[in-house]
Amino acid sequence: MEGSVVAEKDLKPKMSYKGKVVKTSLAGALVQIGSDQPAVLHVSQIVQEENENSSKNVSELLEIGQEIDVWIKKVKDDHVELTMIKPLDLEWREIKKEMVVKGKIVRMEKFGAFVEIGAERPGLVHISEMAHGYVKSPDDILKDGDEIEAQVIEVNRKKKQIKLSMKALQPEPVKEEPPKPAAWAKDKDKDKDKDRRLKKKKTKRTRSSGGSSGDFSFSFSSNESGVAEPTAMEVAIREAMEKAKSRQEKPKTSKAISQEQEKILERTLESKSS
Repeated sequence: MEGSVVAEKDLKPKMSYKGKVVKTSLAGALVQIGSDQPAVLHVSQIVQEENENSSKNVSELLEIGQEIDVWIKKVKDDHVELTMIKPLDLEWREIKKEMVVKGKIVRMEKFGAFVEIGAERPGLVHISEMAHGYVKSPDDILKDGDEIEAQVIEVNRKKKQIKLSMKALQPEPVKEEPPKPAAWAKDKDKDKDKDRRLKKKKTKRTRSSGGSSGDFSFSFSSNESGVAEPTAMEVAIREAMEKAKSRQEKPKTSKAISQEQEKILERTLESKSS
Protein backbone atom coordinates (compact mmCIF):
# COMPACT_ATOMS: atom_id res chain seq x y z
CA MET A 1 0.00 0.00 0.00
CA GLU A 2 3.01 2.25 -0.27
CA GLY A 3 2.12 5.60 -1.96
CA SER A 4 -1.54 4.60 -2.36
CA VAL A 5 -4.42 6.88 -1.45
CA VAL A 6 -6.89 5.37 0.97
CA ALA A 7 -10.04 6.54 2.69
CA GLU A 8 -9.75 7.60 6.29
CA LYS A 9 -11.83 4.61 7.44
CA ASP A 10 -9.29 2.27 5.85
CA LEU A 11 -6.31 3.66 7.75
CA LYS A 12 -4.95 0.97 10.09
CA PRO A 13 -1.94 0.77 12.41
CA LYS A 14 1.24 -0.63 10.84
CA MET A 15 0.19 0.35 7.32
CA SER A 16 3.22 1.71 5.43
CA TYR A 17 3.38 4.76 3.17
CA LYS A 18 5.76 6.89 1.17
CA GLY A 19 5.06 10.27 2.80
CA LYS A 20 6.11 13.80 1.86
CA VAL A 21 7.17 16.30 4.50
CA VAL A 22 5.02 19.41 4.15
CA LYS A 23 5.89 21.26 7.37
CA THR A 24 8.37 21.01 10.26
CA SER A 25 8.32 22.34 13.82
CA LEU A 26 10.10 21.81 17.12
CA ALA A 27 7.66 19.03 18.02
CA GLY A 28 7.85 17.17 14.72
CA ALA A 29 6.55 17.39 11.18
CA LEU A 30 3.38 17.18 9.11
CA VAL A 31 3.55 14.50 6.44
CA GLN A 32 1.27 14.02 3.46
CA ILE A 33 0.33 10.35 2.98
CA GLY A 34 -2.59 10.83 0.60
CA SER A 35 -5.30 11.28 3.19
CA ASP A 36 -7.43 14.36 3.91
CA GLN A 37 -6.72 13.86 7.60
CA PRO A 38 -3.39 15.44 8.69
CA ALA A 39 -0.61 12.98 9.57
CA VAL A 40 1.75 13.97 12.37
CA LEU A 41 5.28 12.65 12.85
CA HIS A 42 6.58 13.30 16.37
CA VAL A 43 10.27 14.11 16.82
CA SER A 44 10.76 10.95 18.92
CA GLN A 45 9.62 8.83 15.94
CA ILE A 46 12.13 10.29 13.49
CA VAL A 47 14.93 7.95 12.49
CA GLN A 48 18.35 9.53 12.02
CA GLU A 49 20.95 8.36 9.57
CA GLU A 50 23.81 6.39 11.10
CA ASN A 51 26.40 8.94 10.04
CA GLU A 52 24.48 11.87 11.51
CA ASN A 53 25.18 13.32 14.93
CA SER A 54 22.37 13.07 17.45
CA SER A 55 20.08 16.03 17.00
CA LYS A 56 16.73 17.10 18.39
CA ASN A 57 16.20 19.78 15.77
CA VAL A 58 13.60 18.53 13.28
CA SER A 59 14.70 21.02 10.62
CA GLU A 60 18.15 19.40 10.67
CA LEU A 61 16.67 15.93 10.30
CA LEU A 62 13.96 16.58 7.74
CA GLU A 63 13.46 18.98 4.84
CA ILE A 64 10.28 20.34 3.31
CA GLY A 65 9.36 18.24 0.28
CA GLN A 66 11.48 15.26 1.41
CA GLU A 67 9.98 11.81 0.84
CA ILE A 68 10.25 9.43 3.77
CA ASP A 69 9.07 5.92 4.66
CA VAL A 70 6.49 6.03 7.43
CA TRP A 71 4.07 3.66 9.17
CA ILE A 72 0.80 4.45 10.84
CA LYS A 73 1.23 4.25 14.60
CA LYS A 74 -2.23 5.33 15.77
CA VAL A 75 -5.41 6.54 14.13
CA LYS A 76 -7.28 9.20 16.12
CA ASP A 77 -10.42 11.20 15.44
CA ASP A 78 -8.68 14.40 14.40
CA HIS A 79 -5.30 13.20 13.15
CA VAL A 80 -3.07 10.22 12.35
CA GLU A 81 0.16 9.54 14.24
CA LEU A 82 3.10 8.31 12.17
CA THR A 83 6.46 6.70 12.88
CA MET A 84 9.63 6.17 10.91
CA ILE A 85 10.49 3.20 13.14
CA LYS A 86 9.31 0.03 11.49
CA PRO A 87 6.79 -1.56 13.83
CA LEU A 88 6.99 -5.14 14.93
CA ASP A 89 4.86 -7.64 13.07
CA LEU A 90 3.80 -9.00 16.45
CA GLU A 91 3.47 -6.87 19.54
CA TRP A 92 3.52 -8.57 22.93
CA ARG A 93 -0.19 -7.93 23.38
CA GLU A 94 -0.86 -9.60 20.03
CA ILE A 95 0.96 -12.83 20.81
CA LYS A 96 -1.50 -15.37 22.15
CA LYS A 97 -1.18 -18.97 23.24
CA GLU A 98 -2.07 -21.51 20.51
CA MET A 99 -1.75 -18.96 17.70
CA VAL A 100 0.15 -20.18 14.63
CA VAL A 101 3.15 -18.15 13.46
CA LYS A 102 5.62 -18.34 10.60
CA GLY A 103 9.28 -17.48 10.91
CA LYS A 104 12.88 -18.08 9.93
CA ILE A 105 15.55 -19.96 11.89
CA VAL A 106 18.11 -17.37 13.00
CA ARG A 107 20.18 -19.35 15.53
CA MET A 108 20.79 -23.02 16.28
CA GLU A 109 21.66 -24.36 19.72
CA LYS A 110 22.09 -27.85 21.19
CA PHE A 111 18.83 -27.50 23.08
CA GLY A 112 16.75 -26.06 20.21
CA ALA A 113 16.41 -23.35 17.58
CA PHE A 114 15.51 -19.66 17.72
CA VAL A 115 12.94 -18.42 15.23
CA GLU A 116 12.43 -14.83 14.04
CA ILE A 117 8.65 -14.34 13.96
CA GLY A 118 8.53 -10.52 13.81
CA ALA A 119 8.28 -10.01 17.57
CA GLU A 120 10.60 -8.12 19.92
CA ARG A 121 12.44 -11.38 20.68
CA PRO A 122 12.83 -14.56 18.63
CA GLY A 123 10.76 -17.54 19.68
CA LEU A 124 12.37 -20.80 20.83
CA VAL A 125 11.53 -24.24 19.51
CA HIS A 126 12.95 -26.65 22.08
CA ILE A 127 14.36 -29.92 20.76
CA SER A 128 11.51 -31.78 22.47
CA GLU A 129 8.98 -29.74 20.48
CA MET A 130 10.43 -30.38 17.03
CA ALA A 131 8.82 -33.76 16.36
CA HIS A 132 6.75 -36.47 18.04
CA GLY A 133 9.60 -38.96 17.89
CA TYR A 134 13.06 -38.83 19.44
CA VAL A 135 15.34 -36.10 18.05
CA LYS A 136 19.02 -36.58 18.77
CA SER A 137 20.10 -33.12 17.62
CA PRO A 138 18.27 -30.04 16.23
CA ASP A 139 20.62 -30.22 13.23
CA ASP A 140 18.92 -33.46 12.21
CA ILE A 141 15.74 -31.52 11.42
CA LEU A 142 16.56 -27.81 11.00
CA LYS A 143 19.30 -25.50 9.81
CA ASP A 144 19.88 -21.74 9.76
CA GLY A 145 17.63 -19.93 7.31
CA ASP A 146 14.87 -22.54 7.26
CA GLU A 147 11.36 -21.10 7.21
CA ILE A 148 8.99 -22.94 9.50
CA GLU A 149 5.48 -22.81 10.89
CA ALA A 150 4.92 -23.31 14.61
CA GLN A 151 2.35 -22.88 17.35
CA VAL A 152 2.80 -20.64 20.37
CA ILE A 153 2.65 -22.78 23.52
CA GLU A 154 3.78 -20.20 26.10
CA VAL A 155 4.28 -16.42 26.29
CA ASN A 156 6.09 -14.69 29.15
CA ARG A 157 6.25 -10.95 28.55
CA LYS A 158 8.06 -10.31 31.83
CA LYS A 159 10.91 -12.67 30.91
CA LYS A 160 10.49 -11.79 27.22
CA GLN A 161 10.19 -15.45 26.27
CA ILE A 162 8.15 -17.01 23.48
CA LYS A 163 8.03 -20.80 23.38
CA LEU A 164 7.03 -22.48 20.13
CA SER A 165 6.16 -26.01 19.05
CA MET A 166 6.47 -27.59 15.64
CA LYS A 167 5.07 -30.97 16.65
CA ALA A 168 1.83 -29.32 17.83
CA LEU A 169 1.00 -28.78 14.15
CA GLN A 170 2.03 -32.30 13.13
CA PRO A 171 -0.39 -35.25 13.14
CA GLU A 172 0.25 -37.68 15.95
CA PRO A 173 1.77 -40.99 14.81
CA VAL A 174 -0.72 -43.82 14.41
CA LYS A 175 -0.18 -46.65 16.87
CA GLU A 176 -0.05 -50.00 15.11
CA GLU A 177 -2.48 -52.52 16.56
CA PRO A 178 -1.46 -56.20 16.76
CA PRO A 179 -3.04 -58.35 14.02
CA LYS A 180 -6.32 -59.94 15.01
CA PRO A 181 -6.27 -63.76 15.22
CA ALA A 182 -8.08 -65.71 12.54
CA ALA A 183 -11.45 -67.32 13.27
CA TRP A 184 -9.95 -70.81 13.56
CA ALA A 185 -7.38 -69.50 16.07
CA LYS A 186 -10.16 -68.02 18.18
CA ASP A 187 -12.01 -71.36 18.20
CA LYS A 188 -8.78 -73.13 19.19
CA ASP A 189 -8.24 -70.75 22.09
CA LYS A 190 -11.82 -71.29 23.21
CA ASP A 191 -11.28 -75.06 23.22
CA LYS A 192 -8.13 -74.65 25.31
CA ASP A 193 -9.96 -72.49 27.81
CA LYS A 194 -12.74 -75.05 27.99
CA ASP A 195 -10.26 -77.88 28.66
CA ARG A 196 -8.56 -75.86 31.40
CA ARG A 197 -11.88 -75.15 33.10
CA LEU A 198 -12.87 -78.84 32.89
CA LYS A 199 -9.57 -80.01 34.41
CA LYS A 200 -9.89 -77.48 37.18
CA LYS A 201 -13.42 -78.68 37.89
CA LYS A 202 -12.28 -82.31 38.00
CA THR A 203 -9.54 -81.51 40.48
CA LYS A 204 -12.01 -79.90 42.85
CA ARG A 205 -14.43 -82.83 42.61
CA THR A 206 -12.49 -85.28 44.81
CA ARG A 207 -13.97 -87.69 47.28
CA SER A 208 -12.75 -90.09 49.94
CA SER A 209 -12.29 -93.79 48.97
CA GLY A 210 -14.01 -94.88 52.22
CA GLY A 211 -10.97 -96.79 53.61
CA SER A 212 -8.10 -95.62 55.73
CA SER A 213 -4.80 -96.95 56.99
CA GLY A 214 -3.18 -95.36 59.97
CA ASP A 215 -3.37 -91.59 59.72
CA PHE A 216 -3.66 -91.55 55.91
CA SER A 217 -6.76 -91.61 53.79
CA PHE A 218 -6.99 -92.00 50.02
CA SER A 219 -9.09 -89.89 47.69
CA PHE A 220 -9.93 -90.53 44.07
CA SER A 221 -10.86 -88.20 41.25
CA SER A 222 -13.84 -89.01 39.08
CA ASN A 223 -13.35 -89.59 35.39
CA GLU A 224 -15.91 -88.66 32.78
CA SER A 225 -17.77 -91.96 33.24
CA GLY A 226 -18.19 -91.24 36.95
CA VAL A 227 -15.98 -94.25 38.09
CA ALA A 228 -13.55 -93.48 40.91
CA GLU A 229 -10.02 -93.65 39.60
CA PRO A 230 -6.91 -93.27 41.85
CA THR A 231 -4.25 -90.84 40.82
CA ALA A 232 -0.60 -91.86 40.42
CA MET A 233 0.29 -90.14 43.68
CA GLU A 234 -2.48 -91.94 45.54
CA VAL A 235 -1.36 -95.35 44.19
CA ALA A 236 2.20 -94.70 45.29
CA ILE A 237 1.12 -93.69 48.79
CA ARG A 238 -1.10 -96.76 49.12
CA GLU A 239 1.74 -99.13 48.09
CA ALA A 240 4.07 -97.47 50.57
CA MET A 241 1.52 -97.89 53.35
CA GLU A 242 0.99 -101.59 52.54
CA LYS A 243 4.74 -102.23 52.66
CA ALA A 244 5.01 -100.45 56.00
CA LYS A 245 2.11 -102.50 57.36
CA SER A 246 3.65 -105.78 56.24
CA ARG A 247 6.93 -104.85 57.97
CA GLN A 248 5.04 -104.17 61.20
CA GLU A 249 3.24 -107.58 61.08
CA LYS A 250 6.39 -109.69 60.55
CA PRO A 251 7.83 -109.28 64.09
CA LYS A 252 4.49 -110.36 65.59
CA THR A 253 4.52 -113.61 63.61
CA SER A 254 8.11 -114.48 64.59
CA LYS A 255 7.31 -113.71 68.21
CA ALA A 256 4.32 -116.06 68.14
CA ILE A 257 6.50 -118.87 66.70
CA SER A 258 9.11 -118.35 69.39
CA GLN A 259 6.51 -118.70 72.16
CA GLU A 260 5.19 -121.93 70.65
CA GLN A 261 8.69 -123.39 70.49
CA GLU A 262 9.26 -122.59 74.18
CA LYS A 263 6.05 -124.45 75.11
CA ILE A 264 7.12 -127.52 73.14
CA LEU A 265 10.50 -127.44 74.79
CA GLU A 266 8.93 -127.24 78.24
CA ARG A 267 6.65 -130.23 77.50
CA THR A 268 9.60 -132.22 76.25
CA LEU A 269 11.62 -131.57 79.34
CA GLU A 270 8.68 -132.48 81.60
CA SER A 271 8.17 -135.79 79.81
CA LYS A 272 11.82 -136.75 80.15
CA SER A 273 11.95 -135.91 83.82
CA SER A 274 8.96 -138.08 84.50
